[in-house]
Order: sequence, then C-alpha cells, then structure tokens
Amino acid sequence: MITSLSGTLTHISSQRVVISVGGVGFEVFITTSAYNRLPSLGQVAELPTYLVVREDALTLYGFAAEEEKAIFELLISVSGVGPRLAISVLNTLTPEMLANAIQRDEPEIISRVPGIGKKTAQKIVFELKGRLLPDTMPEGLGAVSPLDTEVIEALISMGFSIVESQAALQAIPREAPEDIEERIRLALSFFDS
Repeated sequence: MITSLSGTLTHISSQRVVISVGGVGFEVFITTSAYNRLPSLGQVAELPTYLVVREDALTLYGFAAEEEKAIFELLISVSGVGPRLAISVLNTLTPEMLANAIQRDEPEIISRVPGIGKKTAQKIVFELKGRLLPDTMPEGLGAVSPLDTEVIEALISMGFSIVESQAALQAIPREAPEDIEERIRLALSFFDS
C-alpha cells in the first residue's frame, strides 16, 4: 500500500494534485486542509495517503496529517460511506465537530454534509460511537464545547454554512467571555472583516 508520497508538485487544483516521484506522476485526491498546506508548484510536497483498490481503478487520497487520514479510514469503515463521501465529511466538518456529533448522538449535524442523508448520518453515528471521541482525538484536536456548538448552530440558523460558521468560531479570541450572545457577536464580526 502507498501510505505516503514525497515528491515534486507538478499540478495543483482544489480537489487533486499530481506529485512526481522518480519520474512517475501520482494523481492524489486531497482534502481542503491538505490543499491549504501545500507548497508552491514545483516544490517538494509530502502527504500521508490512502490507496483505494477497486476492480477498475487504483485511487490515492491525500491528507493534511496522519490524524485526518485515521478519521478517513474510520469513515470508510462505515457501510455505505465511500472514499469520496468521507472526503466530503472531512471538507465540511472539523474532526472536533464530527467527534462531538457522534458522541452526542447528533446525526443532524452530519446530515448537513453534501451527499449525506439522514439514514447515512445515523449509520455513521451508530457505527462510530465509542470509536471517535473528542477525548481520544490526537493532541491538538480538542473538543468543541457545548457553548461553541450553540454558537455554530446559531450561525447556521442565520444562513451561514457549517464551514463558514467553524471559521468564525475559530476567529473568536481565546479570552472571550463565556456568554453565548457575546460569542455570537464576536463570531459575526468575523464576516465583517
């Protein structure tokens, strides 16, 4: 199995890259976070990868870090969740939000991911319950507090996407008060900048 690639970046798009290793160009489908960490074209790129072997294709998927790859592997272990759907989950929800949705039995959060319906979201929660918990996440991937979940839900109810809401949440200063209204106001100021 090809578990990582290190080579010259010869093509970049938001969904895939080509990495040249020893004169062979490997096409790798990537997550948004992997895309955000890529070096410039022509530079050396290193990606943890997962090779999916199918009867008619060999497809490589690339990730920002080993932790993201591990979550991808958990997601594709759920029956009915293929690699492209797992990538969609990783592009929409942070690992923390996914872990909290699973731990709190909130499939409605997962069902907001494009391509995932209510039944698939319930299946993900059921099959990954106990396997992907915020307190077992790798260091640096902490849990989202109930207060932060409320902020995200409020922003989503105002019409912002999950990704926009998460970005706004991350822009809230760490020293911000533990008041829901103030945190929502601070999150909304993210969109004014």
